[in-house]
Amino acid sequence: MTALRDRLETQQVKIYFGTIIVAVLLSLAIPATIKLEATINPALALMLFVTFLQVPLADLGRAFLQLRFLAALLFANFVAMPLLVLGLIQFLPPEPMVRLGVLFVLLTPCIDYVVTFSHIGRADAKLLLASTPALLVLQMLLLPIYLGLFLGEDAADLVHIGPFLHAFVWLIAIPLVLAALVQLGAAYNAKAKTFSGLLGLLPVPATAFVLFMVFASVVPQLSLTFDSALRAVPIYMAYAVSAPLIGWGIGRLAGLNTPAGRAIAFSAATRNSLVVLPLAFAVPNAMPLLPAIIVAQTVVELVSSLFYMRIMPRIGNGRIAAVP
Repeated sequence: MTALRDRLETQQVKIYFGTIIVAVLLSLAIPATIKLEATINPALALMLFVTFLQVPLADLGRAFLQLRFLAALLFANFVAMPLLVLGLIQFLPPEPMVRLGVLFVLLTPCIDYVVTFSHIGRADAKLLLASTPALLVLQMLLLPIYLGLFLGEDAADLVHIGPFLHAFVWLIAIPLVLAALVQLGAAYNAKAKTFSGLLGLLPVPATAFVLFMVFASVVPQLSLTFDSALRAVPIYMAYAVSAPLIGWGIGRLAGLNTPAGRAIAFSAATRNSLVVLPLAFAVPNAMPLLPAIIVAQTVVELVSSLFYMRIMPRIGNGRIAAVP
């Protein structure tokens, strides 16, 4: 079972691209728009549950013991990256919905497949994994604040607190609590541990399933949003080049060792596109523009990750310093 899970994780980029291609071809082959919107949220809830199940929620305290790494990680994701994003969105057209989509995805650091990508890229994946609960909690707390700062009055018009809280509770908070309960049960019960192990096979298939449904649902409507969504792509490309360099530089300034510095670079570069989709769907009149803008970042990121995993192991072969 462990071997199968490792194989799925190692091949996940190929699986995701294959899924996207199948979804696009299927949606183009069927003349009528595929009505999948109603099934996306339940699939997202499942995906987020099995994703959170892989996050070591009990290790949150352990992450705080790595103070230098954690400080660099949080500074990179919640100070440096927002400043970078603030600069990049100035090149977007003044369309609030377009800017909202870009902000949704670029202000939220990834907590799932970044761990596998960083492992393949010879970063300190275990240290990054232990820090993912802190990343999750902080991004959910800070995202509304950043949206208010960067969008001003438009944020209040687009992000209504009621639907936002409903999406957060049912699609993020409840799956997170359930994942914590399963982890707790697995620590004390053999059957629960076996059940948890079986669920551990699902993150990649569940993510692929969500990608399939999102792309199959959005692609038939792209003619309505293509131009607007396309304008975000150069911003995503600029981010994909700049973010890992900034993250690596922050790791150097923090005096981290090479694998830990790579982990900061991976975290800065990789965003939480699928996790924020439930929040995006809570925005009135979000379909199809907002999901299209968000999944466009997913495609750019998956392509960029192929380069990250090849280039990152060649960077900083010597030690910078020891993590305390």
